[in-house]
Amino acid sequence: MRVLVVEDHERLASAIADGLRREGMAVDLAFEGAGALAHATVTDYDVVILDRDLPGVHGDQVCRTLAQGGSHTRVLMLTASDTIRDRVAGLELGADDYLGKPFDFSELVARIRALARRATPALPPVYTRGDLSLDPSRRLASRSERRLDLSPKEFAVLEHLLAADGRPVSAEELLERVWDEAANPFTTTVKTTIARLRAKLGEPPLIETVREGGYRI
Repeated sequence: MRVLVVEDHERLASAIADGLRREGMAVDLAFEGAGALAHATVTDYDVVILDRDLPGVHGDQVCRTLAQGGSHTRVLMLTASDTIRDRVAGLELGADDYLGKPFDFSELVARIRALARRATPALPPVYTRGDLSLDPSRRLASRSERRLDLSPKEFAVLEHLLAADGRPVSAEELLERVWDEAANPFTTTVKTTIARLRAKLGEPPLIETVREGGYRI
């Protein structure tokens, strides 16, 4: 899952990003409204976490622009103002959800995952393929009822392959959706992660290499 965190308090933004990365998400950062719009122009985000009170281009305008753009990106608006009037105003601007500060991090994660499940087409709460099962909300993966000890990136790669529902997924797509803008496009990290994931999944093999197409389950 690719997430953009837009927050002008850099320490808070970095803390949110670090926590979401530990949850296996690919996270980019923007600290003001113009930067958020620039990021959204070049990257197709699943969820944008948007602080409402941004310098320069206000968060309301960012939200309105994203909503009018016609993309599938979901917007979770954050603000210190959590009155009913503020929540209604945020939703009317086009936000998909609204969370007041301070907030519990586990609630933020749950709301992000709920928004991602509202994508088109809707994502299932639990993926199953034969004897393989993956539950994104509980961060659990198992095969033949044996729990798999996966790193956050391994889990995210497996989740993305399962979500593709048999469609070949290129290394470039995995790099974009599972890592973030800091990833080196010439790195072998995708190939290395796939190799580790195959070893942990065991036999018979589940991940197929598609010639000039990438990987699929």
